[in-house]
Amino acid sequence: MRVVSVQVGQIREVPWRGRLVRTAIWKEPVPGRVRVATSGLHGDVQADPSVHGGHEKAVYFYPAEHYPAWREELGLPDLSWGAFGENLTCEGLLETDVRIGDRLRVGTAEVIVTQPRMPCSKLGMKFADPRMIKKFLASRRSGFYTSVLLEGDVAAGDTIILLNRDASAPTVRNVVDDLARSV
Repeated sequence: MRVVSVQVGQIREVPWRGRLVRTAIWKEPVPGRVRVATSGLHGDVQADPSVHGGHEKAVYFYPAEHYPAWREELGLPDLSWGAFGENLTCEGLLETDVRIGDRLRVGTAEVIVTQPRMPCSKLGMKFADPRMIKKFLASRRSGFYTSVLLEGDVAAGDTIILLNRDASAPTVRNVVDDLARSV
């Protein structure tokens, strides 16, 4: 398991459906080591902290393994890391394996998996397709949020180590399946 890319983003105003919307879903890869604090990655912000960021959603992980399918489905062969608003594009951490409560060391930081990422209107706006919200949910390729237990730093290429797991806890995919059924 490893970090493929590290992304941060700033707030921008984007025209969407006849109005300007504030968003920070556009995340850009950054070189070198980035500080991981309890509030998230240094240099990263959220436009609406009532639904993004905060202690339970400090760092968003998204599996690199999902990108080939998205590139094909969306007809975007150049879809770059960070396209889904993730802070860390990772390898080897799929929703079918990762469990809520998994404790991970990433770089010199320690995080705990808190919940899957559920799509919002900003994802539709990013891809200029309001159907993207349903596509994302139906794909079950959600990625997941973590809370930061121990501050540190992270860089592309860092190994991710599973420190602790409750084998009886639901996988991220189990939670997404349950939420999708209720929508």
